[in-house]
Amino acid sequence: MDPQTEIELQAAAFRRLQKHLMQDRTDVQNIDMMNLAGFCRNCLSRWYQEAAADKGIEIGKTEAREHFYGMSMEEWKANHQTEASPEKQAEFKDAFARNVGTAD
Repeated sequence: MDPQTEIELQAAAFRRLQKHLMQDRTDVQNIDMMNLAGFCRNCLSRWYQEAAADKGIEIGKTEAREHFYGMSMEEWKANHQTEASPEKQAEFKDAFARNVGTAD
């Protein structure tokens, strides 16, 4: 497979994942994703931001999240986020530290 086709396939797979998480499975909470898989929607938006930086393109955290979510974080939270139990919050703190590091 030529490199350009591979890039196009990877981009298509990413867009499918984004659609799945942002439209099809809005019921799945970020905290559950992080606790189970070690990443969440915010990680994906951060990776997008980091990829832009690698290309010399400055995108802020808020802008990267709005691009990935298709709306502001305030809108996402109001429409889709539920309250997490203290147990889930404690598990998240550990999962975040293991997978992301320190909060920015």
